[in-house]
Amino acid sequence: MKIYKYLMLFIFTGGLLTSCANDDMDDVPGQSELPGEEPKDDLQLEIRDFEYKAMDVWYYYNDDMAIYEDDFFADQSELNDWLMDWDSPEDLFYDGLLLNYPVTDRFSWIVDDYEELENMFAGTTTSTGMDYGITRVCAECNELILYVRYVIPNTPAEDAGIKRGMVFTEINGTELNVNNYTDLLASDSYTLTLGKIENDGISTTENTIDVSKTTVDENPVLVAKTIDLSGTKVGYIMYNSFTFNYSGALNDAFGQFKSENVTELILDLRYNGGGRIDTSIDLASMITGQFDDQPFVKFQYNDYIQSVYQNQGSDLTISMDDTVNWQNSSAPTNSLNLNKVYIIATGSSASASELVMNGLEPFIDVIHIGTKTVGKVQGSDTYYDSTAPNFDKTAAINPNHKYAIQPLILSLVNKNNEAYPGGLVPDFEQQEFISTYGVLGDPNEPLLSLALDQIDPTRSANRTIKEGIIPTEMISERKAFQHDYQRMYIESENIKTNSNSVE
Repeated sequence: MKIYKYLMLFIFTGGLLTSCANDDMDDVPGQSELPGEEPKDDLQLEIRDFEYKAMDVWYYYNDDMAIYEDDFFADQSELNDWLMDWDSPEDLFYDGLLLNYPVTDRFSWIVDDYEELENMFAGTTTSTGMDYGITRVCAECNELILYVRYVIPNTPAEDAGIKRGMVFTEINGTELNVNNYTDLLASDSYTLTLGKIENDGISTTENTIDVSKTTVDENPVLVAKTIDLSGTKVGYIMYNSFTFNYSGALNDAFGQFKSENVTELILDLRYNGGGRIDTSIDLASMITGQFDDQPFVKFQYNDYIQSVYQNQGSDLTISMDDTVNWQNSSAPTNSLNLNKVYIIATGSSASASELVMNGLEPFIDVIHIGTKTVGKVQGSDTYYDSTAPNFDKTAAINPNHKYAIQPLILSLVNKNNEAYPGGLVPDFEQQEFISTYGVLGDPNEPLLSLALDQIDPTRSANRTIKEGIIPTEMISERKAFQHDYQRMYIESENIKTNSNSVE
């Protein structure tokens, strides 16, 4: 027999069409057992059946995996036995349902509390407010240091006096190394021992700082200011996450730039690991504005989903827009109508950050300052154990658990069908060094200074960027401990496919 693929409801301007790949079974999510059949574990089977059925429809790589072939399982009973062979829903997801995790697919994930996931997408996390990286003390040793990249305002880290450029060698009196840093950083509170950068390396001091974690709502617009560069108004914005709830704050920053007659823009994405796809399109529309309704990004799904969309007449593109939507609000886009943008991006810049850069490339000059980016071209979506045909929250969710999955469901290319799986290479390369960090937004901060040099080459005539002792070659960073680390995700109800919406 063929395993059922649930009805996909696609609402387009031309009307409603219901499509399915196979209809040999009449199950609905959360009701996987056949009549009269006693499941081994009701709740566990409900969760696992939901995982498989959602992945069977939406997973980007399911064309490459035998378990998703229509005749792989003889019937629902055989599928149930296979699902229950795994030790947990997590083991099933990572070891059974993903393609070669974590080599081919390290970006899909599962959570056991979708409310926590939704809070994270909204910018709410449990944190000290200290954004950090972690690197080795030397190339061949296992000792580590934690270095501060920035501090979120109005957080315990700011209250404790933690600042960008500080380095720490110990947490709770234990020296950091490659084997213990994950456990040490899991603590709810820290005593951090300050280190000192010296010519021959890092030394440990006797100075400590105490800091605790709390609930933090992070506005991703960390800095937004206008710099007067020999009469040229240069807008500088440091943007650290594509967070939908703060799209209004992003639009306000561009409104500030418009009111101050900004004619050049430096967009700092050096620590931005990604986020919502539609927010990246909003940002691109703020930078430009003269390309409204022109295709910005194209989506590529698995064969089944691709065929459903194409049968509906969709060209699977999303265009730039003159309206910014966030939460329950919307406003006209504050667009600068620029023909060039300077973007600071590094090895911590991924997903939606790269989408902005690659998506803008066919339209305007994109000058990349920094280092090569991650190279993340796939996007994901959230699926729930609900009675909705698309596994979304438009219908009742199974009240017995809070599991949700966030699988890769699409790959993205720009208007010219170009992608960047190897990462984006800078036009002007500059590594950051902890000992010469500088103040974010200060024209003398090394990466910002290099960007300003491209706008006014005369300012760099008698100056070179000073290198430091310790390069920030990371082995980890703060956001690596979050589920959405370097992920790019889509909220289907907010995505426009030309004049069409998808549900």
